[in-house]
Amino acid sequence: MGQLRIIGGRLRGRRLPVPDQPGLRPTTDRVRETLFNWLAPNIAGSRCLDCFAGAGALGFEAFSRGAAEVVLIERAGAVAAQLKANAATLSAAADGPGGVLGVVKADALRWLAREAPSPFDIVFLDPPFADAAVEQAMALLTRGWLAADAFVYVETPASAAPPVLPPGWTWHRERTAGQVRYALARTLGAADAV
Repeated sequence: MGQLRIIGGRLRGRRLPVPDQPGLRPTTDRVRETLFNWLAPNIAGSRCLDCFAGAGALGFEAFSRGAAEVVLIERAGAVAAQLKANAATLSAAADGPGGVLGVVKADALRWLAREAPSPFDIVFLDPPFADAAVEQAMALLTRGWLAADAFVYVETPASAAPPVLPPGWTWHRERTAGQVRYALARTLGAADAV
């Protein structure tokens, strides 16, 4: 087992076990620091969805930094089980009233294909690079999953062309770190686009 460290917020410094699973690559501390600096004015009180949660680095970081609700979706059984254990640990460790932290064992694309509940303010899309599921996930998100002016984080191989955004979305910020391109898109009121 590896470890994941929360780098900011009320649970900063907390270390969580991460199962050894092929293709599992937690978002690095450096990339997370940059991303959450971008999102800093929008995290507190937000509803966040981590679609391809893996180690849970992005969802757990959002929870630590004050998100009101975080839902993590993971299809691999052993990884989802560890996410649930880590979520219980973080929920118990949070000082005072905290947000809601939930884990769903499901295929993210199938889960997004169902009817959307109340919309999310921030969505993290970091699927296994071999799956090439980013554009399909973005298309599904336009079907009621996003609040107006939502942010969608996208992590893809630096060697690949940037994904094509749905109508009404725009790139807000982007960078490259090693072999990873990471970017933040903004929906600009595209919550009802089809």
